Amino acid sequence: MSESTPLSPSGAGYYQRHIFFCLNERTNGEDSCAHHNAQAGFDHCKAQVKAAGLAGAGKVRVNKAGCLDRCAGGPVAVVYPEGTWYTFVDKSDIDEIVESHLKNGQVVERLVVPPEVGR
Repeated sequence: MSESTPLSPSGAGYYQRHIFFCLNERTNGEDSCAHHNAQAGFDHCKAQVKAAGLAGAGKVRVNKAGCLDRCAGGPVAVVYPEGTWYTFVDKSDIDEIVESHLKNGQVVERLVVPPEVGR
């Protein structure tokens, strides 16, 4: 695994990268990530990270999140510590995020949510 973001000697960087998937579902008729297969993206990412041996302390953590307030770009996920916001359509997009960003530290520019996209 690439060490483009080294762990902090103080332990502050327990994970090298952390990806959060918005799984929020709005029931009032407003669009939300859950309406765009966010759960399937989360499940696939978690499986791919585990299969690639990237899961665990000092590596990558895949987490569920409630509303991240970027609904207009949904479904969305955000990778920290870089703070890179992604949208995705299918498993191949998730595969590219895992391989390029989570494993090798390279942002997948074509999937980045533009900064002006909000709720």
